[in-house]
Amino acid sequence: MIEGEPLEASAGTQQAAFSRAAWVNVLGNTAKIVVEGAAGLAFGSFSLLADAAHSVADLVASVVVLVWGTSSYDEPDATHPHGHDRIEPLTALFVGAVIALLGLTLLYESTRGLLAGTEVTFSPILLGALAFAILDMYLVYRYTDAVNQTIGSTALEALAIDCLNDIYTSLAAVVGVLGVFFGVSALDAVAGGLVSLLVISQGVSIGRENVNYLVGAAPPPEKRESIASLLQNHPGVEGIHDLTVYYDGTVLEVEVHVEVDGEMPLRDAHDLETSLVDELRRQEDVGDAHVHLDPSGIGEWKDSVDT
Repeated sequence: MIEGEPLEASAGTQQAAFSRAAWVNVLGNTAKIVVEGAAGLAFGSFSLLADAAHSVADLVASVVVLVWGTSSYDEPDATHPHGHDRIEPLTALFVGAVIALLGLTLLYESTRGLLAGTEVTFSPILLGALAFAILDMYLVYRYTDAVNQTIGSTALEALAIDCLNDIYTSLAAVVGVLGVFFGVSALDAVAGGLVSLLVISQGVSIGRENVNYLVGAAPPPEKRESIASLLQNHPGVEGIHDLTVYYDGTVLEVEVHVEVDGEMPLRDAHDLETSLVDELRRQEDVGDAHVHLDPSGIGEWKDSVDT
């Protein structure tokens, strides 16, 4: 198996694994909120309360992924004849937006804390709560990432990245609490501000990737070139034109006109078309393909000049 390539699994198995991973994120964020929130309220820690507030929005995102993202595995129906694949990048886009907004909120709060100062009572319980939060999010990250190795879900990938963000923000809170212990409470706000910039950057990156999936953007040029090369190297193909490759959800759709011998028997032409479609669908990331056969050398109707 190529590293990073999802293992094959049935739709039912993938849906069940997706649901379990989403539930783990819901429960993990809930535990983090309770522990950090209680410790932050008890000792007036701005860092812990901000980190707990961060996880409240993460919890909302996890619930949305659980309820909404699972629908992407539903079979095509009368209202969605091409399936529900676009629901997954839409869910991931929501998660990316939440991450970016949280980063902006944390940046604002950190800046305000740096200018106005904070009043925190140091206690080892604060560090204990942060240690729990870091371990909690690390275990959730490892489980989510492991499940996603067999699924390749953009929504789970977004949640896994968000788990790492939680670890970074909790580490920033550790710096802040230690700053309080050593009498340098400004470290809390400075560390929080730096981490918030990373959170914003990752949220924007997730959003940009999934917008491409939703709007039917083209893949990188090398992907299109590899598909064109596959078609042109087939022994029954004399040329291709009007090749279009674009994202339909997280998978690629291929449309192409293939030029073949105009004297080819209809049954042979049918077998050739089937062979080409099957080969295209076997390519990584390709979900479906539509091949139109043209007799070579006759040109296209759209190339003709009206007289």
